[in-house]
Amino acid sequence: MMNYNIRGENMEVTPSLRDYVEKKVGKVERYFDSTPVADVHVKMQVRSTNEHSIEVTIPMSQLLLRAEEKHSDMYAAIDLVVEKLERQIRKYKTKVNRKFRQSGTKDIFKNEIGVTELSNGYSPEEEEDYFNLVRTKRFNLKPMDAEEAVLQMDMLGHSFFVFSNADNGDTNVVYRRKDGRYGLIEPEA
Repeated sequence: MMNYNIRGENMEVTPSLRDYVEKKVGKVERYFDSTPVADVHVKMQVRSTNEHSIEVTIPMSQLLLRAEEKHSDMYAAIDLVVEKLERQIRKYKTKVNRKFRQSGTKDIFKNEIGVTELSNGYSPEEEEDYFNLVRTKRFNLKPMDAEEAVLQMDMLGHSFFVFSNADNGDTNVVYRRKDGRYGLIEPEA
């Protein structure tokens, strides 16, 4: 059973918008062997007069689905975010099922969706190449604070930087967000 937590920023979530989100996002249930028990977190936002955004996060045990989209029309943004979620499922279905089988649990995704995958331009060969690691880097994690890590990242011209947090010794990551600001990833306590 999927429980929906839908909230709006700078906008009111009308009953018709709520119904539309539940109907559209509920379509992803057809990819699972059994209806997933998950909380679906939906954040809808109006950023300007012609930009609406929607962010959908579906955390499940051992799997996280997340997508966000922007469009001038909220209903179109909802359609686009659902398409993105479906693409994620199709792309990772085989690998996730294989991982679950190796750990001794049953598949979570249906295997009968291959026909629709091929008709949508998806090919299994693309999936196998997707995780082909081509380079491995090793380096010492220098203790520093987040501000120094951001400076290092900018000097190197990278979009993220891994470092050892001088305050607590944890491994952290700073990254550049799409909006140009910065984010910090740190492990849970």
